[in-house]
Amino acid sequence: MILSDRAIRKLLEEGKLKIEPFSEELIQCSSLDLRLGYQIARYKVKDFLDVKNSNWETQIETITDDGFYIQPKEFVLATTLEYIELPVDLTAFVEGRSSLGRLGLFIENAGWVDAGFRGQLTLELFNANSYPIKLYPKMRICQLVFAKLDGKPINPYNGKYQGQRGVVPSKIYLDYNNK
Repeated sequence: MILSDRAIRKLLEEGKLKIEPFSEELIQCSSLDLRLGYQIARYKVKDFLDVKNSNWETQIETITDDGFYIQPKEFVLATTLEYIELPVDLTAFVEGRSSLGRLGLFIENAGWVDAGFRGQLTLELFNANSYPIKLYPKMRICQLVFAKLDGKPINPYNGKYQGQRGVVPSKIYLDYNNK
């Protein structure tokens, strides 16, 4: 079941769902908006990305209130301003905002936030337009749509991104190094 604004408010008031910093205007009728944080990252790669050996570097940049440009066909990682804590019986879908999608900006977070996740979200941004798009910290960048689980999971999220702060590049290589 997707949660309404009433249910979202109730979870926030009860302290079961935590959003920091929180602002009342973030709550929509069936979602909660999140804002763009102050960090972005760009991958620096010579030839190709190797998922087993993390052959990449990332250039992490602090963005100012003056904003930054995402160039045509450019892929950038960004972080949300908000740090979230989901209870173990609540999951969330990350959706881009329609107004930004209409400019050609694709916004993802692999589309999903597992029950029990804590941290700032790292977003994947892609400019599909032929023109640069200027983005600003604290602007509403995406929305969370919450869904209640049918029960408490046996294994709530406790993965490699738990507790992350700031933009966090891929840790896919850990899937291979921990076997």
